[in-house]
Amino acid sequence: MKLTYCKKCVMPDTKPDLLLDEHGVCNACRSYENRKEVDWEARAKELPAILDKYRKRDGSNWDCIVPVSGGKDSTYQVVRMLQLGLNPLCVTSTTCDQSELGTQNIENLKRLGVDHIQMTPNPLVRAKLNRIGLTQVGDISWPEHVGIFTIPVRAAVQYNVPLIIWGENSQNEYGGPAAAADNNVLNRRWLEEFGGLLGMRVTDLIGQEGITARDLIPYTYPSDEELQRVGVTGLFLGYYLPWDGLANTLIAQANGFVSAPTSVTGAMTNYENLDNYQAAIHDYFKFLKFGFGRATDQACLHVRRGRITREDALGIVRRLDGVYPHEYIGKSLEATLDHIGMTVAEFDKICDSFTNKMIFKKDKNGKLLRDRHNNLIKINYDNE
Repeated sequence: MKLTYCKKCVMPDTKPDLLLDEHGVCNACRSYENRKEVDWEARAKELPAILDKYRKRDGSNWDCIVPVSGGKDSTYQVVRMLQLGLNPLCVTSTTCDQSELGTQNIENLKRLGVDHIQMTPNPLVRAKLNRIGLTQVGDISWPEHVGIFTIPVRAAVQYNVPLIIWGENSQNEYGGPAAAADNNVLNRRWLEEFGGLLGMRVTDLIGQEGITARDLIPYTYPSDEELQRVGVTGLFLGYYLPWDGLANTLIAQANGFVSAPTSVTGAMTNYENLDNYQAAIHDYFKFLKFGFGRATDQACLHVRRGRITREDALGIVRRLDGVYPHEYIGKSLEATLDHIGMTVAEFDKICDSFTNKMIFKKDKNGKLLRDRHNNLIKINYDNE
C-alpha cells in the first residue's frame, strides 16, 4: 500500500476526513483557496454586530465565554474579545499532565485583565481515561479532547452565558467534509462527529475500571433542554477573522505568551501544544496510525500560505515526523507514562498494536524496519 499525497501540500490521503479531488488536491488546500473569495472586511463588520446581541450593557453578567488553554490561539482570542470591548469569562479545562510552560501561560492570560475559572477533573479518574483512551482508541489525550469541548459548555449553562467564542474550525483548517468545514457554529453534532471522540462515546466508559456516571460529569455535554434554556451558541472566530497560527502567535507573544526554547518533539515550531506533556505521545500515535504527525500539519499550513515550498515541506516532514517520543519539553517518556501507571514496555506494545503496518517498510520476514534513531520508515514520503 502506497500513500497518496496532496499535490499542493504534503498531507497523505490516510488522514481521516481528508479527500483528494480529481486534480490530486486535498480539501484543506481547497478550503484555504476559497478564503480568497471571502469578503473578510464584510465578515469583520458582521462580528461586532453579532457580539452586540450578547453584550450585557448593564454589567449584570459576562458577555461571552472564551475557552482557554493559555496557548497562542486562546490568548489571541482573548486579546480580540478585549479589543472589541467585551467582558469575557475565560474557562480552562485543565490539561491531563500540565507543563510548567502551560501554567506560566495561563497565569499570563489572567494578567490580560479577565475573570478566569479553571476546572480540573478528578485526576485519578482521568488517569484511567488516559489509559483507556490509549489502549482502546490509540489516543492518550482522549479525555482532554472531550473536556475542552464539554467543560466550557457546562460553564455556559451554569453561569447563564449563552455565547461561547471558539477559535478555528479544525475541519476547515486541516481538512474535512464541506458541511463541517463551512460551519461557523460548534454544537453537539459537531462535537460528536469531529470533536475527537474517535468513536468512543462517554457513556461507553461506565463500568470500565470502576468508572461511574458521576465520574464522567466533566466530560458529559449538557442536555438539549439546558442548552435551549440558556440559548447556548458557539461561534468559530476563524469564520469572521482570517485564521493564521503564526500571526496569532506574534500577537500572543506581544501580550506575554511564552514559547518553548526550541522546536518540540515531532514538530517544526516551538509555539504549539506546550501545555501538556502527553502531546508528543498523541502526535506519535497519529503517525503510527495514519503516517503523518504534527510536523506535517504545520508544514502544510505554511505551504498553503506561501511561506515555504512543497519541496521544503517534504524535507521537514522526512526529518521530524514520527520521532519516537523519548521526551517532551524536557520531561521523559518514563515520567509521563508513570503519571498514568504504565511502563515503557507496555507503551511499546500498545504502539505496535495501533501501527498501520501497511504504510511502513518491513524486512523480508515482515518485521518493521527502523532508521538509526529507531524510528519507523514510511513506504513513501511523496507520490514516488
